[in-house]
Amino acid sequence: MLATQIRQKDSVFYFGSYPAQDLLGRVRFISRFFSDEDEIAASKVAEGDEIAQFIARIERTDSAFQRTLSRAKVRQLKNFYETAVTQPPIPGTVLLFTHEQLRFRALSVMGEEGAGHLSEPQSKFLIIDGQHRLAALRFYLQTHPDDAATIRVPCMIFDGRSEDFAAEMFVIINSTPTRINKSHLVDLYERVSWAAPDRKFASRIVASLYSEGDSPLRYRINRLGGRSQKDKWILQAELFNELYRWVRRDWRRILNAGAGARQAAEYYGAVRDFLKAAERVWVEGWGEANYMLVRPVVLKALIRVCADLYREDADPEAGRQARWAARLAPWAELLPTFRVQGFYERYPAKGEVERVSRIHRELARVAKITTVAAK
Repeated sequence: MLATQIRQKDSVFYFGSYPAQDLLGRVRFISRFFSDEDEIAASKVAEGDEIAQFIARIERTDSAFQRTLSRAKVRQLKNFYETAVTQPPIPGTVLLFTHEQLRFRALSVMGEEGAGHLSEPQSKFLIIDGQHRLAALRFYLQTHPDDAATIRVPCMIFDGRSEDFAAEMFVIINSTPTRINKSHLVDLYERVSWAAPDRKFASRIVASLYSEGDSPLRYRINRLGGRSQKDKWILQAELFNELYRWVRRDWRRILNAGAGARQAAEYYGAVRDFLKAAERVWVEGWGEANYMLVRPVVLKALIRVCADLYREDADPEAGRQARWAARLAPWAELLPTFRVQGFYERYPAKGEVERVSRIHRELARVAKITTVAAK
């Protein structure tokens, strides 16, 4: 295909265009899309294809949420394609990625520096940005086949890069509140070069709390960002914010210790032991629907108390869970105050931020733990 080679700093990529029908045969959709008449099934993603696995994990959410979002967005785009006459249906580029190294042969044309012939990949392109637009285009062409020959889709093509390059570009493009939510982004901090080290550190703790077999929050963290399911306790973004608050306070000490996987494991271990100690004290109400103990407002306050206690009594790790359970034993008398009925009257506040702070202070007071304000 004819393309223009574009250089920006150390990056080289290509701009070109494909006829709509041709392009649709050269891309793969890794999310399922729906219209009123038909659906596009998601392509099977191979276990070894890290880039596709990564983007699929971000784009796929609970089936109801994803299907509703896709159906509405695709319907709007398809309707625009049908009504646009003087306006171009797809004025912006879609971003395509292939791990293959494409060959570019420059043309010797006066005044056309960078133009040339670009080879085609053997495998289908991965869509970094533009899946909804191309899905709507496919549905549109099914009902308006005569328009196929009149639409060419502008494309930016990135080739021969690493998995992290594709992941980082996906984050950069989708990192606004209307495109991808904060809970999704927490998963990405480890994959992007520009993320602050303290954020990456906090994200490691969140990941361990979600996946480790001995974590009290294993599979209880809602990583999808939509409405929490009944078996989820807290949004990943909310948990991340509290852990990041703690990490930021201790960052100098963490950095001096190396700020690596071992230090992240130490902080994970502290949260694990603390929540298990709280569960031992509140065994009758922990995880029960008629108590607020595992609701976000209380869990966030617990993380703050954990940070305070860790500062006072982190070592030795051996026997820490039992030692902390003894320290938190006075909380047993507070259990009735955490019943759902009347909870907000017992802990009055102007909003959740103030209520979390109030619960934090009360829990620390009863357990005689000194609170330390976050910087």
